[in-house]
Formats: sequence, C-alpha cells, structure tokens
Amino acid sequence: MSFSTDLRNRWQQQDTLVCVGIDPDIKRLPEHLRSAEGLFEWGMNIIDATAPYACAFKPQIAHFAALGAEDILQDLIKHVHRMHPGLPVILDSKRGDIGSTAERYAREAFERFEADAVTVNPYLGFDGIEPFTEYQDKGVIVLCRTSNPSAAELQGLTLENGNKLYQQVAITACEKWNQNNNLALVVGATWPDEMGEIRQLVGDMPFLVPGLGAQGGDAEAVLQQGKTADGTGLMISSSRGIIFASEDETYAESAGQAAMALRDLANQYR
Repeated sequence: MSFSTDLRNRWQQQDTLVCVGIDPDIKRLPEHLRSAEGLFEWGMNIIDATAPYACAFKPQIAHFAALGAEDILQDLIKHVHRMHPGLPVILDSKRGDIGSTAERYAREAFERFEADAVTVNPYLGFDGIEPFTEYQDKGVIVLCRTSNPSAAELQGLTLENGNKLYQQVAITACEKWNQNNNLALVVGATWPDEMGEIRQLVGDMPFLVPGLGAQGGDAEAVLQQGKTADGTGLMISSSRGIIFASEDETYAESAGQAAMALRDLANQYR
C-alpha cells in the first residue's frame, strides 16, 4: 500500500485527522525511563495508546539523534509497522540538499528508517526533492508555510510575478513536482488565512498541519480553511500536547486521552 492510500484509509476508517508527533525529551520522561531501554518503552507505550486516534505518526529525527538514539527510532518505526499495519509514519527530518546528497537522505528515510513519508525543504529546487519523489509509494511533504513566528521573513516575500514565496512553492509543488502524485505540503495552523489560499491553489493535496497545540493554532479556523470537500485532506500534528499530557506514570493513558480529545475537537468542524 502507498502512503497516500494508507493515509486516506485512516482518515475514512478511523475518522481521524490527528498526526501524533513523537519528540522525546529525556528530562520529561518518568525518571525510571531515562535510559535507552526506557526511551523505547516510553515510545512504544505512547504509540500503542494513541494509535486508535491517529492518522499518522511523526517522529522528529533530531530528538533521537541528539540522544544518539537513532536505533531506537528505527525500532519504534518497526513497532508501528508490526503492531499497527496501515498506520503511516512520517520521518520529520526536513532534508534538502544537492541531488547526490538528497539521494542519500532519501535512502536514509525510506530504506534505513523504513518511514512511509518524509518532510523536505524546497529551497534548493526540484533536484533536492526529486530523489525522494522517485520512491513512488512513499510520501514527500514539502515545507510551504511553516508555523514558526519568523516564517514570514522569507516565505512571505513577494516575487516578481506577484506571488508570495509560499504561494509559489505551493503552485510549483502541485503543477511541476508532483509527477508521481505523492507530494503533500506543510502548512502551519498559525496561518489559517494563508492555508485557505494554498488550498485554493493545490486542490486536494494533503497538508501536514503543525502548530495547533502548544503554538496556539485554532482548530475551527484550520478546518474551515484547510479541509477538502470530503472533510479530510489534513494531518493535524500535535507533539508536546499529546506525548507530555502527563509526565508521571499515567503518561500513556494521558497521551491516549489527549489524542482522542484532539480527534474529537477536529471532527466537530469537519
């Protein structure tokens, strides 16, 4: 099954738009889990508790690499595929480099880590993205209008043709780069009006939507501006708001409850 098919199945069959971000902070884990073995146990329990409410998981590679824990990341992705088949995993690595290096990054994401999708940076143009798109059953999620406060410094610049840079990224991704129909866009919840503009430009292309929880995005605005005609099209990502809903022994149960609450909140506006 392809990433696109698995994602659509989760939207429809599980009735959820929630993407659970897995961003471990060793200092926020229960004290007895602050080790390599404990990190895997924590991640596995978070995954199992939130899987019923998730359309995707999104581990952030830096949170594992900074701990020297890439092997644990690999094992957690294997755990998702083994225990929750059809639930896609997005490797959040935001890669972007020249073609030969991009090819290695694509192999890292799809062969080493066996992710179902990956986030990429479009700044180098298509030759920094093409090696990822050649894995036709995988998803390639292009940074477009990110949720961070200083995003407008570059993404909001006006080009000679009158488009904002983020608009041009959306148009180019949709009309030129999506040759294998496996692209999606990162569009932050903190910019709902821009999200609506981008939806008009790209039709039903999926959006990965960070920024709804800790960064203050509004669920109603996101759904009104970003959903497709069938009430899907979005992977609404929350990391800290779910995985650290509790930092004591109830961490897994609390994470499941937080994921369910976000699912229900989003579904109110579908």
